Amino acid sequence: MKILYFRKNGSLHPGIITDQGVIDVDAYRQRHSLPAFNGRPLRIDDLTILRELMVKAKDLPEFLVPEALLQVAGCVPEPPKIICIGLNYRKHALESNMPIPESPVVFSKFSNTLTDFGEAVPLGHAGQQFDYEVELGVVIGATCKNVKRENALQYVLGYCVANDLSCRDLQFKTSQWLIGKTPDKFLPLGKYLLTADEVPDPQQLELRCYRNGQIRQHSNTRDMIFSVSDIIEELSRYMTLSPGDLILTGTPEGVIMGMPEKNWLIPGDIIRTEIELLGYTENTMI
Repeated sequence: MKILYFRKNGSLHPGIITDQGVIDVDAYRQRHSLPAFNGRPLRIDDLTILRELMVKAKDLPEFLVPEALLQVAGCVPEPPKIICIGLNYRKHALESNMPIPESPVVFSKFSNTLTDFGEAVPLGHAGQQFDYEVELGVVIGATCKNVKRENALQYVLGYCVANDLSCRDLQFKTSQWLIGKTPDKFLPLGKYLLTADEVPDPQQLELRCYRNGQIRQHSNTRDMIFSVSDIIEELSRYMTLSPGDLILTGTPEGVIMGMPEKNWLIPGDIIRTEIELLGYTENTMI
């Protein structure tokens, strides 16, 4: 199931993508007196209701909206936590002149980095070395703590494509990466979240990133040092993971930082990231 969020009357609303159009979940729910999500993140337990709703509403025109008429937000609109994993592809660590990590490198981004789907991204003036990073996003769908890797995927609601935009001169200004990872709108997400049941193996997904139509990154999630299951096990050892938490799992080789000639992003550049099954992001830098 492909779940998106769109803006209507000043608030965010969930939708389900079908061949006939996007089901307005709240419109159907209100008409049929179904329980509201009350603005909370979706949980795995909600998917049964959504699947039943999809079957009933997909052929009812009054609940279908053409996707072209929607202002689509990012597919994870209000994550309680945004947790990022750095240097999780061996070749990316090498191109960055950093040691291969023995345990996941963890940092964070904040909600100010989120964008609407396709929204322009202001590079700003605080830094100069702007870079792209295609990444697999993982959304938690059930509260978990001290999870073992063999059970970890049971807690995943779904997956999405993400672009972990970075400002390298700010990122490495100090030993903490945070300031270079958190400029406004520096986390474009894909149009939809694909539920975990439709992703047979998150470690077998092709990733690509294009700059102005020219491919810059091309890899596969099988090249991760730490798998999605490894990451969830490690994070849940130290913190409770909650529904709606977004985990970015690292980027492969091909970033500007690793190139001999570093032509950083500039206004007018169009960056497109793609992941097999999960769609794409496409944003113009301004």
